[in-house]
Amino acid sequence: MTRWLVTGAGGMLGRDLAEVLGAAGEHVTALDRAALDITDPRAVGAAVAGHDVVVNCAAWTDVDGAEAAEAAATAVNGTGPRHLALACRESGARLLQVSTDYVLPGDTDRPCPEDAPTGPVNAYGRAKLAGERAVLELLPATGYVVRTAWLYGEHGPNFVATMLKLAAVRDTVDVVDDQYGQPTWSHDLARQLHALGGRPAAPAGVYHGTAAGRTTWFGLARAAYRVAGLDPERVRPTTSAAFPRPAARPGYSVLGHDRWALAGLAPLPAWETSLAEALRRPAFRALTGPR
Repeated sequence: MTRWLVTGAGGMLGRDLAEVLGAAGEHVTALDRAALDITDPRAVGAAVAGHDVVVNCAAWTDVDGAEAAEAAATAVNGTGPRHLALACRESGARLLQVSTDYVLPGDTDRPCPEDAPTGPVNAYGRAKLAGERAVLELLPATGYVVRTAWLYGEHGPNFVATMLKLAAVRDTVDVVDDQYGQPTWSHDLARQLHALGGRPAAPAGVYHGTAAGRTTWFGLARAAYRVAGLDPERVRPTTSAAFPRPAARPGYSVLGHDRWALAGLAPLPAWETSLAEALRRPAFRALTGPR
């Protein structure tokens, strides 16, 4: 039996992954931040020992906050993965590091392949890139970086949930229509991480764990309203300039998925298909009431 360790198990993706692994009958240790601080190398070493696959879902996720606290963000997103990689190298465990599209510059108009040059445009991206590099350098044969983007799910704050909540208190919402990406359901990504971790022969390296297709935040908000039985015309387009943020955002976060074929796995489904399935879940249905 494969022994799994999930770090950051109190977050949206970590909770989904622990549930997916449990439902599959896997032997899983799920540790939230209170149970394991990945910036503590001794604690990391003790936690990793005895496991075959480690999936790091622990992360500093406050993108704007990282601009004013880059050292703290890097401790979690860069140094923490290094500690995990060192512990995995010592124990022989494989490591799946969850990363982000923000390590890329987002200055193209076509899907970025897994080997595209990196170039973060903000502190959060630089911190996550440090984590990627540590895993790939220390575990060239057993380290996997799975980049995701525009993640939403049942177990934490996210854009889709926010849009549905706003529908109850606002007649209209203005949403950015000049940033492109791939809305990705955390449950889909959890299933993909399980599949990848269950294939020891899968080539190490970078994979892109985002949904197929592309849209803008405006397109996603309208789709969420439509699926939820709300009037999509209540969502109005605007520009990024109307919502200035401390951290710059990539304008085009659409990723390619070619490397999944090397692992013998299909990429994630189309974002529209997954959104429709996700919004049938109780946590999302509760945001819009009975229909």
